[in-house]
Amino acid sequence: MENGNSRAPSCFVENQHVSCFDLLTEDETRFVDANKVEVNYKKGETIIKQGSFASHILFLTNGLVKIFLEGKPKDLILKIVPPNHMIGLPAIYEGNTTFLYSVATYSDSTVSMVDISIFKQLLRTNSQFAMKIINILNEDTALIYGRFFCITMKQSHGRMADILLCLSQRIYKAKKFTLNMTRADLADLTGLSSESVIRILKEFKDASLIIMDGKMIEIVDFDRLEKISQFS
Repeated sequence: MENGNSRAPSCFVENQHVSCFDLLTEDETRFVDANKVEVNYKKGETIIKQGSFASHILFLTNGLVKIFLEGKPKDLILKIVPPNHMIGLPAIYEGNTTFLYSVATYSDSTVSMVDISIFKQLLRTNSQFAMKIINILNEDTALIYGRFFCITMKQSHGRMADILLCLSQRIYKAKKFTLNMTRADLADLTGLSSESVIRILKEFKDASLIIMDGKMIEIVDFDRLEKISQFS
């Protein structure tokens, strides 16, 4: 499942944001450390509000969050972000002053906030750091393409299989995991109704593709789920 493959699970790209900071000089690292603040958020809290003033770039050090576009009657979840990833990078282009999406927590989370003017200064003065950020933005663009392919081209069972595979292989990295999100969140991720999500999960359970016990989900048959994701 290579990045850029539209058939790969599409909720998250496995790029290493934390390695960006290894490219900073000692002076730059001290400068960032002296001008960042760490903030804790509870499960369900909003970290970024779409349209609010973009004053900082955020680095998620702990927890799990969703990035989404607000809409009526449903939000559109663009991706899920695990620890050691940056949030808010699309806000740094010239002439923009606001965040383009909202961010909320799936679990208790901690973020380090770096002033956006300092972040832009690093981009101007450290070419290796800037190239790494460009690479991350390009990978995120590929992810968004995959998300829209999944939502617009795959049928309901394919969308659900895609998300389950992504959660297992890229977010929790285990075949058995405790889901930190609601059925409504899964509906937003797949572009389906909550009722459809519940029905398809039951069908997957009855077909021995997964095991469900409350919030616990175990993937039993990866091969069949991958075929459903690719061809349904």
